[in-house]
Amino acid sequence: MMYRAVTFSLLLAIWLVFSGIYDAFHIGLGILSCLFVTWISSDLLFDDRSLGFRARLGQAWRLCGYLAWLGWQLVLSNLHLLKLTLKPGAMAEVEPRITLYRTALKSDFEKFLLANSITLTPGTITIKILGDDFYIHSISKFAADGLDGQMEQRIAAIFAPTGPGSSSQAAD
Repeated sequence: MMYRAVTFSLLLAIWLVFSGIYDAFHIGLGILSCLFVTWISSDLLFDDRSLGFRARLGQAWRLCGYLAWLGWQLVLSNLHLLKLTLKPGAMAEVEPRITLYRTALKSDFEKFLLANSITLTPGTITIKILGDDFYIHSISKFAADGLDGQMEQRIAAIFAPTGPGSSSQAAD
């Protein structure tokens, strides 16, 4: 039950921040929407419910670090696409391709995070996922070479059990 409350609270906080409209009607819609989404997907965010509060805080901290790293990767990818667009003769580097990438990530949320991180990165898009196989379209060899496993390793590190409070223990 605690995990559903946390999921609902996170969703409602995000709703309120992005909505920016704070009348009874819109807040009521936000509450109803968040209740519905919590009901259908609370196990997506917290698949492993044996972790304690301290372990969850560690995951949140590592996720913030990953998002900062991802932001830098987005800048680098944008610069590559800018080069392809503006540099004379750079169109020769445009070689669209579909790459098969096999992941070792196990949970649906980890795979979801990887697929969305790839798709957010300019020049690549996850077009299909079959089990552990990701089919990724990339605009150039450079973009395809960026699928070197570093993103997957960083995502795996977010959810790896480390430190005290990360072993199987009752939820706080």
